[in-house]
Amino acid sequence: MWEIRAERPDDGAAIEALVEKCFGPGRFAKSAYRLREGVDPEQGLGFIAIGNGALRGSVRFWPVAVGPARALLLGPLAVEVLERGRGIGAALMQMGIDTARARGHRAIILVGDPPYYARVGFAPVKGIVFPGPVDRARILGLALAGGGLDGLAGKVCRARIDHPVCADGAGLGGPA
Repeated sequence: MWEIRAERPDDGAAIEALVEKCFGPGRFAKSAYRLREGVDPEQGLGFIAIGNGALRGSVRFWPVAVGPARALLLGPLAVEVLERGRGIGAALMQMGIDTARARGHRAIILVGDPPYYARVGFAPVKGIVFPGPVDRARILGLALAGGGLDGLAGKVCRARIDHPVCADGAGLGGPA
């Protein structure tokens, strides 16, 4: 059995170890990871699954700009390999979606497997352009409010930079 709770500051090292285990070092080359460089996750929107005192899964959300509009970027969603298929990932996402909606966020985007993310309401979106190579069929969105995806078009970039990074050449800088 497992339970979901809000991420705490002392969970950071365990979350990073789980993400490393699930995705390896190649994750840093992906567009979604590059958009997170120098940016803190959205406060209060990180959740973990704990079972028998151990971390079983985690999810975080990050602020992004899509053209002139703001949205959240979901990910990484990481679940221990032996725990997959038990509903942990979907439960983590649903907790994040519900909390983001209650906090007034309007939309969430991600790059991922359409059938998997469809279970919590994500669907393909057009007009959103991630920096770097991304399979357009894997760009998904979820409106958290009526019209939440309206106006989400254009290039995805950081909504803010919390820590200086040298990634401006990658075209990932904040909005103009």
